[in-house]
Amino acid sequence: MKPLRSFACLVLILAAAGFGAAQQAASPPANDSVRDLRAGKCLLPTTVHTEEDDARLLQLFDGLRVADVTDGMDAMGLQNIGLMDPEIHPLWRDAEHYAHRFVGIAVTARYVPTQSAPAGRMDTAQYDQWVSNWYQTKSSEPFVALLRKGSALVIEDAEGIDVGTIGSNNIMVWKMKGCVGVVTSATARDTDEIITEKVPLYFKHVGRGIRPGRNEIESVNRPVVCGGVTVIPGDVIVADGEGVVVVPRARAEEVARYARKILEGDKTARRGLYRQLGLPPDDSVK
Repeated sequence: MKPLRSFACLVLILAAAGFGAAQQAASPPANDSVRDLRAGKCLLPTTVHTEEDDARLLQLFDGLRVADVTDGMDAMGLQNIGLMDPEIHPLWRDAEHYAHRFVGIAVTARYVPTQSAPAGRMDTAQYDQWVSNWYQTKSSEPFVALLRKGSALVIEDAEGIDVGTIGSNNIMVWKMKGCVGVVTSATARDTDEIITEKVPLYFKHVGRGIRPGRNEIESVNRPVVCGGVTVIPGDVIVADGEGVVVVPRARAEEVARYARKILEGDKTARRGLYRQLGLPPDDSVK
């Protein structure tokens, strides 16, 4: 019996050791780490790129269409990656010179629906002060400081809320800072004027309300989701009449090289057809 008793003791010791290891693995991190997590922590890092690196990358994508870039993504094994839902569409289109098209480097912002109570009834002076305070403290535009030549602003906004985060005034300010185009998962207002201003805008549908009482800024230059696609700051954004495609920064150069081959082959073939049909060349074949 002694050998059996010894074996049973060994099994109990090993089981206890395994249980202790499992407990240790399941135990929470140190208190400081827990406090950090409770305070909120983004686990996807934002890589900072120089303006010179951005410019070099944008040169590789200059003139490329969404279709070309999609072919490039396919060739790199990125099928069905980066293509935003077609409901994210251009507000306006220029069928002669394609001014609605753009290629840019993503700067991101995220707005969320507010949990604060509505303003309620107040006199107009109080209301104006309430609106001003909301814009300054809850729904500001800290991303403006990040905009530079070649930036593409991508906004994940509070869907299902009739709010015009983007309007004819602030979109012009963004353009002055170097923004080449804007993409949002939600809405914009003053759309007649934005069409007249000819700032490229890709959105879901028209909004009419203002931000105060509706949304709040949650983060800037962190990963966002727009049109069902993750956009990481520094990614390449390509937009035209066929929608928006997001190219992961790490694969952008090889995607652009293949896409350029597709575009040049298409132009060469269509130039020949133009000649046969007696059509004058236009911007699409130059």
